[in-house]
Amino acid sequence: MAYDNDRRRLFNFQLCPAKSRRKPACCPRMGDHYHKRHTAFVSGNMANDPQSRYQQNIICSFDLHRHVRRYCNRRFVCGRRSCVHYGSRRAFGGSHNQPGKKGLKKLIRLAPTKGRKLNDGKEEMIPAEEIRQGDLLRILPGETIPVDGTIINGETSVDQSIMTGESLPVDKGVGEEVFCGTINRFGSIDISATKVGENSSLQTMIRMVQDAENKQAPMQRIADRAASWLVPVALLIAIWAYVFTGNIITAVTVLVVFCPCALVLATPTAIMAAIGQATKHGVIIKSGEALEKMGKVDTIAFDKTGTLTYGRLDVSDIISFDEAISETDLLSLAASAEAKSEHPLGKAIVAYAKAKEIPLAESTAFSMTAGKGIFAEIDNHRLLCGNEKYLTESGVSIDTRVHFALERLRTQGKASILVAEGQKSIGVIALSDVLRPEAKDMVSRLSDMHIRTVLLTGDHQKTADYFAQQVGISEVRAELLPEEKVQSIEKLQAENHRVCMIGDGVNDAPALKTADVSVAMGSMGSDIAVDAAEVALMSDDISKIPYLKRLSNATVKTIKASITLSMCINFVAIVLSLMEVLTPTTGALVHNAGSCFVVLIAALLYDRKFE
Repeated sequence: MAYDNDRRRLFNFQLCPAKSRRKPACCPRMGDHYHKRHTAFVSGNMANDPQSRYQQNIICSFDLHRHVRRYCNRRFVCGRRSCVHYGSRRAFGGSHNQPGKKGLKKLIRLAPTKGRKLNDGKEEMIPAEEIRQGDLLRILPGETIPVDGTIINGETSVDQSIMTGESLPVDKGVGEEVFCGTINRFGSIDISATKVGENSSLQTMIRMVQDAENKQAPMQRIADRAASWLVPVALLIAIWAYVFTGNIITAVTVLVVFCPCALVLATPTAIMAAIGQATKHGVIIKSGEALEKMGKVDTIAFDKTGTLTYGRLDVSDIISFDEAISETDLLSLAASAEAKSEHPLGKAIVAYAKAKEIPLAESTAFSMTAGKGIFAEIDNHRLLCGNEKYLTESGVSIDTRVHFALERLRTQGKASILVAEGQKSIGVIALSDVLRPEAKDMVSRLSDMHIRTVLLTGDHQKTADYFAQQVGISEVRAELLPEEKVQSIEKLQAENHRVCMIGDGVNDAPALKTADVSVAMGSMGSDIAVDAAEVALMSDDISKIPYLKRLSNATVKTIKASITLSMCINFVAIVLSLMEVLTPTTGALVHNAGSCFVVLIAALLYDRKFE
């Protein structure tokens, strides 16, 4: 339906109740011909497929536009520019801000509405707007943290992907900061409010999206710039021709051949063909301006989690410190111990063991220490699984060999779970986000196109450096909050770079809005990110980024070539008109030939191979 609505908006369709067919409001006499020609085409099996339906709309629009021009030719000459130009602006730049406002509403709905305030040891639920700096709040497992604060009691793991995009919950203890809108996963904590109301991290991110929305200035299209001086020049030449020749026919001929129809057709026809081409490859482009701006991009900034990676945890390393325990035995013991755990790392280990069809034993005793690890007793094995601090506090000795293994895994940006039996470390299991296999080739192809690539992520520096090295990105900015991502993009823009931002998370929305053009992962990306972006990759295939860049470059070149061709034809036609070789009738034929050439050139984009 979205594609049908776009077509309706482009040519101001109205539904005819009597015959249940669409007629263009500006041309009521052409509805019958259009309906007869295309009813059979769009009512077949292909009409049920959105992609095919979009291709049909492209073809129908090209045909319909020819009839619009035929009708308008009978009514006025230069007035044709207003009809077509207004339609093209409405379709390719007039209303693309509405999805962004929809995404902003979704972002606002993420803001917590209540908090649990502590008064003399008693809990009281109060509205979030009544929380003041310095108030003591209690956050239970599963609750959303209502304000920014500092933990004064308790330990937990916090899912702060909404702020940093990190795929792993972050362990938090006394003295550490927590952010508004993040989710407390396990332990109960007491916090002291530090930033409340409009000063909280989530409200700051919402405000950044609003500011970026308000700052966006409408782009002056290539055709607009040319048309702004072409029409006055045409009028001056026509007046000059009449004054010096005294022949009104010559002046009228100049106006006929100089009417900028081909010029105005150059942009919408090329963009329609390019959008149809992109749709076939699973790339949804929301506006023509996005295509034009993408063609001028020289820097692409990537988020990590969910963009360069899949955003899911998988076991990457199984290291046994005991020769009597194989990797399979270590995995079986750890998975059996973590079977009752709710921590994402524990769940990932259990899922990996089940996928490998490794049998799991039932634990006879189980306990969990939030933010640290678990204890389980399995077949007379007293097992501890957790971080280094948890095992040390439990009396487990950590020797040099274990320290070396942990440091190597940290350097690779991996999360580690130590496994101990009794007072001895028996192994470590490492987990990591999974890099998309096409990421490295994609970055290499962009480099061949002389595109600068930058990694902007909220992950730890070592994690960011490791993944950037894997894909070939040399410029890394890590541990960024949403406002710091925006600052990084603004800094790049201040250096006169045209920046494209590619992301998928809620925390990427302000950066997506700030960038010159933005791309979101359409399948696994958050609705807020998709709404904020101007382009969506429906299959989450980032190998399409070089394709998108090439298509955008070709679209801009096609628009410029069409404009140049139309200008040359107009120039030659004006000379012939002043020489009285052309009459208004023959001039109209020459003028329409230019429009036909422009449409044909644009149509070549639709089936051109870019990969």
